[in-house]
Amino acid sequence: MSTPPVKKGELVDLQIEKFADRGKSLAHIDGYVVFVPGSVPGDRVRVRVTRRRRGYAEGRVEELLEPSPLRVTPRCEYFGTCGGCTWQHIGYETQVASKWESVRDAFVHTGGFDLDAEGIELLPAIPADRPFFYRNKMEFSFGAQRWVTDEEIASGVDLDRGFALGMHVPGRFDRVIDLQVCYLQSELSVAIVNATRDIARERGWEPWDVRTVTGYLRHLVIRTPRHTDDVMVNLVTNGYDEDRIGEYAAFLQSRFPEVTTLVNTVNTGVAQVAFGEEARVVYGPGLVRDRIGRFTFEIGPGSFFQTNTEQAEKLYSVALEFAELRPDDLVYDLYSGVGSISLFLAEHARHVVGIELIEEAVVAARRNAELNGVSNATFVVGDMLEVFGEELLDEHGVPDVLVVDPPRSGMHPKVVERIAELGPERLVYVSCNLQTQARDVAMLRDAYRVEVVQPVDLFPQTFHIESVARLRRR
Repeated sequence: MSTPPVKKGELVDLQIEKFADRGKSLAHIDGYVVFVPGSVPGDRVRVRVTRRRRGYAEGRVEELLEPSPLRVTPRCEYFGTCGGCTWQHIGYETQVASKWESVRDAFVHTGGFDLDAEGIELLPAIPADRPFFYRNKMEFSFGAQRWVTDEEIASGVDLDRGFALGMHVPGRFDRVIDLQVCYLQSELSVAIVNATRDIARERGWEPWDVRTVTGYLRHLVIRTPRHTDDVMVNLVTNGYDEDRIGEYAAFLQSRFPEVTTLVNTVNTGVAQVAFGEEARVVYGPGLVRDRIGRFTFEIGPGSFFQTNTEQAEKLYSVALEFAELRPDDLVYDLYSGVGSISLFLAEHARHVVGIELIEEAVVAARRNAELNGVSNATFVVGDMLEVFGEELLDEHGVPDVLVVDPPRSGMHPKVVERIAELGPERLVYVSCNLQTQARDVAMLRDAYRVEVVQPVDLFPQTFHIESVARLRRR
């Protein structure tokens, strides 16, 4: 097609056909693809073209002309403005089915696999038992520029636009929605958010202003483990103020005795992130504990831990099943984090070697192994490109099984090459990014055959999905 049939800014009526990657849906105009976020297959919509390229265009919904039968009424009043959920307008069964399709599309289109011809079994996605209230951690932001919703404007109520505690508007890190409710974590979490907002406004504690790079309050991070009664509140501030923190601590202990530990993280940098130079324990042990399967994990204020505890157990159980471990197997767990998958594997293998870049995570992994009485797991800190080589193999041996759970960016091509050269019999690839997983697996196709892929939904109300693939050496 030489000239796209639409222009930027043009209004077009479209019949939405199917879901596409990253939660978008698509339609066609004379064979030309238009991606439309927020739409649902079966919708008839009026769309404003916001971006035009030779091969596709993108647009936003200006008017819903005829809703799809797949639509449902969102539970949350902030849906469509808040970036925490992107799919509350879609029934959960449809969400799971669409995520399964996204896994298939990634392996077919990005990976170039013919699933039927190559005998690759794509199993039905494992749904979550809790489509709401499933998160064990939430990060809320303070802001000096409150985003006012259409409903708030229509109410006619005079609002304080200089203070907000909630979630950022998608793509607008200078604007924060002042959330009064949220259905992702827990009722306790919402109560802590609202009470924290009240005391901060009463005391005149200034929220962070991204324009002037000033203000005291930056983030409120709440951890509510699923399988213990521990609760952590982490207040991220621009500098340390002993009087204010002492006052907030007394307030929490009086109002929310359920909170077992309070941490004050100091972030004096420009970046609006929920970590910083120092994390002071104000009261309590400074950590919480949660369980996955029979294993207990200690979680610090900066520790990574799967945000959906119940689904993480299903995910790790799939990885264990796919590994087909024998008692004498040596296992390497690349990108091992705090050792959660390593511990799941260790009791079924001779030894597990975990490799992780972040030193804090390796320290936590060693502590978690000791806490759970696991003596046949070794954790190594270092960059994968440098550590995963001959010296490591000489010290620990050549693995029988390799498990990888890389970050969203996937594996470095040189790491993929080393895996192919090393050639362990079985490879289990756990991923939170379908595109990079399919890309990496395709790079291994000369050395490995993909046998089975299992999607696991850890993130209801969003388009994200975890995927576990088992590969076997040819």
